[in-house]
Amino acid sequence: MDHGDTARFEIITDRKKQAHEIMAEVMASLEEKGYNPINQLVGYFLSGDPTYITNHKGARGVIRRMERDDLLAVIIGEYVERLE
Repeated sequence: MDHGDTARFEIITDRKKQAHEIMAEVMASLEEKGYNPINQLVGYFLSGDPTYITNHKGARGVIRRMERDDLLAVIIGEYVERLE
């Protein structure tokens, strides 16, 4: 395995970890405010409108730490891996 492959693995691993931390924090904030996290996240992912995410505990800023399409790619990738 050359150095390029190792670096790529680390980037993917870091991206998954970052996505998990973002989603956990945002979902907790949404639940604390009484929102349905799934509905709010679907609205955000489909529209790109950050107002679907509460600003409680800075969740709106947290979700912006990763590009929306990158975050969604990690979520879908994790889901597909579990199906296999």
